[in-house]
Amino acid sequence: MHGPLTPEPYRVVGRREEVGDVVTLSLEPCTDGASGTYAHGQFNMLTAFGVGEVALSIAGSAGTSGLIEHSVRDVGAVTHALCTVPAGAVVGLRGPFGNGWGIERLPDGPDVVVVAGGIGLAPLRSAVGDLVVREREGRGRVFVVAGARSPDQVLYGDDLDAWRLSGSDVVVTVDVGTPGWEGPVGVVTTVLPDLAFEPGGAWALTCGPEIMMRFVARALVECGVEPARILVSLERNMQCGIGICGHCQLGPLLVCRDGPVVPYGGVADRLLVERGR
Repeated sequence: MHGPLTPEPYRVVGRREEVGDVVTLSLEPCTDGASGTYAHGQFNMLTAFGVGEVALSIAGSAGTSGLIEHSVRDVGAVTHALCTVPAGAVVGLRGPFGNGWGIERLPDGPDVVVVAGGIGLAPLRSAVGDLVVREREGRGRVFVVAGARSPDQVLYGDDLDAWRLSGSDVVVTVDVGTPGWEGPVGVVTTVLPDLAFEPGGAWALTCGPEIMMRFVARALVECGVEPARILVSLERNMQCGIGICGHCQLGPLLVCRDGPVVPYGGVADRLLVERGR
């Protein structure tokens, strides 16, 4: 019987180059009994056999039972191996680990503001998909702000268009504009005051570089959002996924076990100033 530290074999059944150095892998279990269920915001540990293992947020389901997607940025030896793995190859997967955004517990009615920076949109992608469905059912408006370094680095363009066509308020802003870019230029916080959301009772979900999340949370508080209703996704050096190795300790938290999603008010507001190990 496999334990939580033993990866299950998963086959790469789809490989999609997103932007620049980001690749999305669609995986299916090679063995019966492997679970394809997860909560929005959880993460898995993916293994490139012979190279190593890395924590990756779950980017969503490919729409087929048992299939799961991960978007990988090529930034190191393990992620490079995963980004270059061909379709049909086998990788290892452990998880899912951690908690999620908990959107199933959100009350009907209040607005939900989602703010992502770069590949920080990956752990929010499946959650936004369900939030858009909630909006169509009249259970609360959705506002999505996605930031990227430049227009050619905007992740999940098709999803952003689909969410916009479904009626959600979607804004994409870039740090540096290029010829032909007609959207806003600037960091994500510059567009928050222009969003027509009702801050009283609103919830917010944000993921991206920690400095971005810190400023986003402060800007949302200035807009009138209750700090405890702002959820952030933390990233630390997660290696075991089950809270025993201690590599991801952040203050009183073991991020793999107590996170990665935590409230800003009373938790992340004190911890986002801590340096990662």
